[in-house]
Amino acid sequence: MLSTQTISEHASKDSCWIIVHGKVYDVTGFLDEHPGGSKIILKYAGKDATEAYEPIHPPNAIIDNLSTEKHLGDVDPSTVTKVVKVISEAEKQRQALIAKRPPLDEILNLHDFEAVAKLILPDKAWAYYSSASDDEITIRENRAAYQRVWFRPRILRDVTVVDWSTTILGQKSNLPVYISATALGKLGHPDGELNLTRAAGKHGVIQMIPTLASCSFDEIVDAALPNQPLFLQLYVNRDRTITKRYVQHAEKRGVKGLFITVDAPQLGRREKDMRMKFVGDDAGAKVQENMSGVKKDEGVARAISSFIDPSLSWKDIPWFRSITNMPIILKGVSTPEDAVLALEAGVQGIVLSNHGGRQLDTSRSGLENLIDIVNVLKTRGPWPNPNFSVFVDGGVRRASDVLKALALGASAVGIGRGFLYAFCSYGEAGVEKAFKILGDELEMNMRLLGARNLKELVPEMVDANALQAHVGATPRDNLFDSTYQPLRLAEFKAAKL
Repeated sequence: MLSTQTISEHASKDSCWIIVHGKVYDVTGFLDEHPGGSKIILKYAGKDATEAYEPIHPPNAIIDNLSTEKHLGDVDPSTVTKVVKVISEAEKQRQALIAKRPPLDEILNLHDFEAVAKLILPDKAWAYYSSASDDEITIRENRAAYQRVWFRPRILRDVTVVDWSTTILGQKSNLPVYISATALGKLGHPDGELNLTRAAGKHGVIQMIPTLASCSFDEIVDAALPNQPLFLQLYVNRDRTITKRYVQHAEKRGVKGLFITVDAPQLGRREKDMRMKFVGDDAGAKVQENMSGVKKDEGVARAISSFIDPSLSWKDIPWFRSITNMPIILKGVSTPEDAVLALEAGVQGIVLSNHGGRQLDTSRSGLENLIDIVNVLKTRGPWPNPNFSVFVDGGVRRASDVLKALALGASAVGIGRGFLYAFCSYGEAGVEKAFKILGDELEMNMRLLGARNLKELVPEMVDANALQAHVGATPRDNLFDSTYQPLRLAEFKAAKL
């Protein structure tokens, strides 16, 4: 047992001990490698850091990332000096808003979750989740594109029973939708990505695990039900041995699909996030817990992206095929040319995605790219191709959006922010409500469209002639506009006159 006096003597950058869950650790050598910087650790030097550590780290993070000689022993909890947490006025106001949020049964659509999240999330979390690149034209276009596609419903069909279940990469799904990967779930809720895992298991929906999750990969898999299908989103590490170990571990744990992100050789400039500037201890993702060279002064996105390999290229695809038997999907394809190269490379599918508008601004929406890509793939083999899936994500807020994408040839649709805001606002129950909303909308829209199952969704049921008209009389989306937060310019500091 280590005395509190002994521990308190190690409260500097030269010798920094902290207490987590009643155990003492020497983190001196880790200070400069911490993704969120050393300042937050030094705040708890010589003291109990459990309260700050627990909400944003997997239970074994400190054990796994410090060598055994840095595990110093136990402390008598009665002698520990705990940091008194001072609650700011802004935090008091945020907690008051959480207490007054609308009851879950008053949430009618996915826009509602976003409206609630905007008000109750900490500023840093909202900036990270909602931000997009440069002038944020593409994130808005992702939403607007769906409003330029119109339905052509069929009538007098017996739609007493409609079925929207499907299979995605051979895995059964109760929705033609999967949960697309979004990073750092614990910025918005203490349980982070586990909210998605648990709700998805109950409702037969497939979750894509993000590389940059707040929860550890194994923690997420352990929370899943037996035989619950999971996919993995992969940012490729500069150190390919790390990538290989991660991919093969995922396959051993039963992951059913590998989605390799290919549109992020460098993360885009997300100015809302960058204006938050300095990040704290919740900036880092689990894969970075012991890395150095992490940028800490340009927002959360920059802090978590230092390991991503910009040299990733087509020549790496055979290597990925050699290290795993999981279906490989390239996430972030935008052109027919690259779709054909993916097909020829022998992968099992692509995601038409612009990274939620967070990468190359003024790139086209996945929905718009879908038409050109489907047309060229029809010339390269059977269609639909049972061995090559085409997924779409970005801007989806309604089941009607999903049906439009499916009618135009998508295999399934990914939703990221919609489910993210659901659990940030209401936890696991919010995600379950989001599934129910989508199910109710699917039932209604399929009946009104005259489609009794997903196979009956055909291109003739939609009019996409206006999709490529980027300027014109698109009806205003009031719900989206009400939650969209415009960019702001640099501001003068307040000064005394």
